[in-house]
Amino acid sequence: MTEARPLTSDEDGAAPAVAIAGPTVDLPSLWRLALNSDFVRKIVETYATRVLLIALGLVTTVIVTRLLGPAGRGLYAVATATGALGVQFGNMGMHTANVYFAARDPESLAPLVGNSLAMSFGFGGAVSALLAMVFLFFPNLISLRGIVLLLVMIWVPLGLAYLLMQNLMLGVHDVRGYNLLEGANRVLPLIFILGLVLLRSVSVASCFGAGVAALAVVCAWTWRRLRARFTSTLTLSFALFRDSIHYAVKAYLAALFAFLVLRADLFMVQHMLGVEQAGYYSVASSMADYVSVAAVVIGTILFPRLSAMKDVEAKLRLTRKTAWVTAGVLLPVLVISSLVARPAVHFLFGAAFLPAALAFVLLMPGMLFLGINSVVVQFLNSIGYPKTVVVVWGLCCVFNIGIDLWVIPRYGIAGASVVSSVSYFLAFFFILKLIRRIALSTRSEALP
Repeated sequence: MTEARPLTSDEDGAAPAVAIAGPTVDLPSLWRLALNSDFVRKIVETYATRVLLIALGLVTTVIVTRLLGPAGRGLYAVATATGALGVQFGNMGMHTANVYFAARDPESLAPLVGNSLAMSFGFGGAVSALLAMVFLFFPNLISLRGIVLLLVMIWVPLGLAYLLMQNLMLGVHDVRGYNLLEGANRVLPLIFILGLVLLRSVSVASCFGAGVAALAVVCAWTWRRLRARFTSTLTLSFALFRDSIHYAVKAYLAALFAFLVLRADLFMVQHMLGVEQAGYYSVASSMADYVSVAAVVIGTILFPRLSAMKDVEAKLRLTRKTAWVTAGVLLPVLVISSLVARPAVHFLFGAAFLPAALAFVLLMPGMLFLGINSVVVQFLNSIGYPKTVVVVWGLCCVFNIGIDLWVIPRYGIAGASVVSSVSYFLAFFFILKLIRRIALSTRSEALP
């Protein structure tokens, strides 16, 4: 009977691996390896933080909703969504580029921070001003006025600065700092809002202002933590900015197409079937997001690790092992979630939302492939983000929307779920084909 070979380490600081020569696996050794692995520890810490953040977000939502009432909650939600939209539009994919370049060359941290701050308060400030002018000249478009609109304008550059600097922390492998700051960004607004309750100064502006104040504090903390890692003085680098933009635009377009694949069906359900069916489908898709959080966390921690590695073969080995682990983690979670979907929906949302259960179950196969894809695609991100990734997500987006136009009117939200699952599988299949092609090309070039 063959036995596991000795534990080894991958090249360039990769997480340790176990090379298996036969069917017998030394499970105690694997377990000790996992407990001692810095890579695994960071994944577990980040996953625990993400679960805590979800819980804190739910608590904050409940408190704000009860304090402000329906109308106030609606205005608060519009202000929050507008600020988030400004950050989403203004980042231009630079947050992904920051991880990539900081991981490849930690000594470039100071100019990366300089470029990030310049973009945040320069371009981000311009985005804020543009949003303000649109709302002032078209007052019927959205109901943001006065102090709330001013706070949204402040939120956008601050939110952009936090996003860009936070991802630089991932790039220099300060995952614990990343998690601490994420936690602070959720806890501080809650503390400030409770302070407003004690002061009896609760309003939409004050509650939203509590979030802006918390964001400013966290931004300052992020800057201080990054500055401690500088090997040079804070500066701007136009050459680095040019390289970052070249990478970021591809990441931005791929993220945009991926977002449309993930969310376009909800808008199409609302348009074709009405708000009630959209409500069911939103519950199903939100629950699907929650059960796949582990894969997102693994991909987030894997990306800077791969970007710091120089050897492509070592990257491939680590990606393959991590993908198998991700599948092993996700599969039982998705199966169990499918089995308890109906009672879970009934318990959490009430009997009125039971139609969401079937849509949720039909999304589960797709979430398995989407979760694994969010891990394996980090290999491509770590070698410079090939343009083909953008093409893959663009084609999947066209497929998803085109088929939904025919399926949703005939099969409702169940049909939308099936189309989404198929789209996620197609993205996974083509990304895997692309990785295989690059791997074969790399190995053929290495041959004498």
